[in-house]
Amino acid sequence: MAGRTVGAAPPAQGGGATRPVAQAEAALVRHYRRLVRLAYLALPADRDRHSRVLAAHAAVQRALPFRWTRRDEPTAAETDPAYAALRLRVLRAALRPHPAARLLAPRVLGLRLFTPQGGEEDAELDHALSALDAPARAAFGLRAVEGLDERRCAEVLRQAGVAQPERAVAAAWVLSSPEPEPPAFDPCAVRVQPTDLLRRRRTVTAALAVGVLGLTTTAAVLGGSGSAGSAGSDRPASAPLPAVDADPARLVRVGSDAWQHTARIDFSVWPARGDRREDGALLGRALTAWVRPGPQSRAEPGTDAAPPVEAPHLLFAGTVDGTGVVLLYDGRRIARYTDGRGGGLDLARADDSDVTTAGAVALRRQGAAVRYLLAPWVDSAETRRIDQPDTPARPLDHSDGVTGAIPGGGLNDCHGATLLQLRSAPVIAEKHSFLLADLGGLVPAHLTYSPPADRGQADRSPSDRPQADRGQTVQTAQTAQTSHAPREATAQDALQAWARAGCAVPDGKPGVKQLDLWAFAVQPLPQNAGSAAWVCLRADRWNGDGSAATAVVLPTARGPQRTGGGSGRACSRFDQDTVAWTWWRSPQGAEFLLAAGSRRVTRLTVKGPDWSADRPAQDHAVAVERPARAAVQVEAVLDNGTRIGPPH
Repeated sequence: MAGRTVGAAPPAQGGGATRPVAQAEAALVRHYRRLVRLAYLALPADRDRHSRVLAAHAAVQRALPFRWTRRDEPTAAETDPAYAALRLRVLRAALRPHPAARLLAPRVLGLRLFTPQGGEEDAELDHALSALDAPARAAFGLRAVEGLDERRCAEVLRQAGVAQPERAVAAAWVLSSPEPEPPAFDPCAVRVQPTDLLRRRRTVTAALAVGVLGLTTTAAVLGGSGSAGSAGSDRPASAPLPAVDADPARLVRVGSDAWQHTARIDFSVWPARGDRREDGALLGRALTAWVRPGPQSRAEPGTDAAPPVEAPHLLFAGTVDGTGVVLLYDGRRIARYTDGRGGGLDLARADDSDVTTAGAVALRRQGAAVRYLLAPWVDSAETRRIDQPDTPARPLDHSDGVTGAIPGGGLNDCHGATLLQLRSAPVIAEKHSFLLADLGGLVPAHLTYSPPADRGQADRSPSDRPQADRGQTVQTAQTAQTSHAPREATAQDALQAWARAGCAVPDGKPGVKQLDLWAFAVQPLPQNAGSAAWVCLRADRWNGDGSAATAVVLPTARGPQRTGGGSGRACSRFDQDTVAWTWWRSPQGAEFLLAAGSRRVTRLTVKGPDWSADRPAQDHAVAVERPARAAVQVEAVLDNGTRIGPPH
């Protein structure tokens, strides 16, 4: 993605008083690929790759003006003014996308477009870019695609309407520079794959059925009696759409290798497994239990217990520990039917799953033990104790995807829950392992880890940066690093953090989709007593609800000490600033109030009954010695002057 020198454009007719649109069109065609790569990097990170590819092409194609205006004029120093003007229009469209732009974007029916899969460095860079705001991504694009230095990047961003271009440039320069023209960021070199063919076929069939029903209803209304309230009217009252028939022949079965030929990796591409896939009687009982729910039907919190409206996918039908078990999936929910006395139907949300959250389903529980059915893309499976991070994981047999029985149980008991450690097949991702935790439901929760911010990376600056600019650049670079990006919790630092603080999770009940542990501060304790680790644990449920809890791990404590928390979006990517506090008694018997905040916290204020303290937060933490404990109020001041309090 290195920049290339562009030759001067031919002079405009009429002495340059106006620039012909034809000249701009020639520049757009000549540099189309550069402009599309720039738009792709600058576009918001809330879109999937297919949508970003189409939006990048749309932004460039709509950059051609109908007529030139003063707003389109670049600086006089540009070598190719026509190209520079187009670049400005592309940046403005990418930085401030209009809500209607998505509706007007190109449409590709039946196909999905993807930039080619890059290596680990490209994946890390894409992850880092997603944490930046739009101006910072645009600055990175100008650096990578155009080869501009910091001064020119800031100048172009200022012309594009960015309010604080220097801050955006500083954030972009923190990231490592990519190799020249990596295909993972080139929307002109795309891979094409079909969409979900089975779902598309069902959608077309359903649309045709609705159309026929609409025509039939219209004909009945037009041909019926004109008196709506006639006593002799014998038209039946309208009824809700019927549920799917309890006919095993209508179950959807996916091929064993479907997950290898689609970009959609979730429960919809699980093949049908088990030794009773053709047992019509068992499948009929399972379908009947779902279509006509009874007293033995149970739904996890936030899960709709209604019958399916279309034929479910068959995921498993077999005998497990002497009992018939059937797993079904209707696109939104997992249904597990257990045959015999004490069985019944269990339902759980499973929509919007992915390679990790669709990695396993609890197949059978007996006492405190549980067996899982693993996803077809799981290459290897292991178990590990959450309280033994230094102990190697133990291999777990999973013949035809069914695991051996392992201990179940949640995380809040602090008695050493057993975790699943799964590794994806190389066709999904190279060297990708992830952790799942049983919370007593059908789908285990995905465990992630957000490490403390890397001060060294934020403080680095290029050697050729002018000395006078370095102080401001370091400050803005630190600001750019405030966002914490969850990663898989399989590295040693993540395992250690979960072992020390995992049992402080705010929600350990069925229905939790993901649990994240964010280590937001490390505080040196007074009197050389070691250090305190401050964490925020977040639980996100399948229905979109979430909760968070802050906790501190002290050197001599046997477990984490919960310091605050509540429902909401605290400690998520939508609320990345937090503060917490607690009382602590030193080994010498002195009482201290400890308070710590996240990356952007610069000051901490503490108010007691008849005293107060307002101090700069070096290392984002303070320790205030007091003669005795008392009720206090703690506030943190962010680098932009905003005041925040502990989550509650």
